[in-house]
Amino acid sequence: MGNERPAREEQLAAAAGAPESASVALRRRQAQPGSSAASPAAAGRRCRAKAVFFDRDGTLNVDIHYLHRPEDFQWIPGAQEAIKYVNDRGYLAILVTNQSGVARGYYPESDVVRVYDWMNVELQRSGAHLDALYYCPHHPDGSVPRYTKTCACRKPSPGLVDRACEEFAIDKASSYFVGDTESDMACARNAGVRGVRYEGGSLLALVRDAVK
Repeated sequence: MGNERPAREEQLAAAAGAPESASVALRRRQAQPGSSAASPAAAGRRCRAKAVFFDRDGTLNVDIHYLHRPEDFQWIPGAQEAIKYVNDRGYLAILVTNQSGVARGYYPESDVVRVYDWMNVELQRSGAHLDALYYCPHHPDGSVPRYTKTCACRKPSPGLVDRACEEFAIDKASSYFVGDTESDMACARNAGVRGVRYEGGSLLALVRDAVK
């Protein structure tokens, strides 16, 4: 027990300060909502990719309202293994999340990216990774003017999934959306991908049964 806290602190330091590899840098560029850079997957692949889109809060981590600090992050049982499962089967693993705390002024966009980078540091320890982050920082009832609006990217609207599919040349018919809410399932339907609803237990067991 005495060694757990130092190990945790080392993980947080690695996420905050470690030099990025080229692949992590690519994933960070894809995270920026305003980025216009095309993915090499879209530019260079002849075969269309397949993807599993993951919601974050309540699907990959225990839902803590307005989570924005890595030290508060708690993985859902089987979440890391589920991501590795889709990695190993040739699917892109893409995080799609509403982050209205940005619009409400609770935390900046940089905190959303910081948590994502920390997630990948932890995932890499078990040979897994997330390929990209797409998030919506908007909300119609926000307090920060630049983010206070009705948009096409907030789930259940399909804007984030549609953008990822365009940038990574993803075949929607071969792709899935894993989430824990009806909003996630509506997003899947609106985007034209298969929805897989998480309702507790092992996320790996659910993904293994649904994604072939």
